[in-house]
Amino acid sequence: QVQLAESGGGSVQAGGSLRLSCAASGYIYRKAWFRHIPEKEREGLAVLYTGTSETIYADSVKGRFTVSQDNAKNTMYLQMDSLKPEDSAMYYCAAGDTYISPAGLFNFNAYDYWGQGTQVTVSS
Repeated sequence: QVQLAESGGGSVQAGGSLRLSCAASGYIYRKAWFRHIPEKEREGLAVLYTGTSETIYADSVKGRFTVSQDNAKNTMYLQMDSLKPEDSAMYYCAAGDTYISPAGLFNFNAYDYWGQGTQVTVSS
């Protein structure tokens, strides 16, 4: 059982930046960032393979968001730049310990562990 804890959310003006953190209680094969806006489906943003540091991004954030990790701290980061009001959402980190085909990586059902979320609000 892995526990995840996000931090770093807050309020920022459009064009600004935020860095989210996701601390894991131990090693796990695959981690991801999702966001959720009420009345919309949870949206997968980025995936990180812990062992190789390989990253995969959704088109909606490619070029603006960057995922990284500190293996010594079991912590994953999401650097968010050029933020837009439409990026306002609850952001979650998630983790899974099995192989998933690339087509399924941004499906929330592919993840067994979830953090409690951190709110990001971007004002215009």
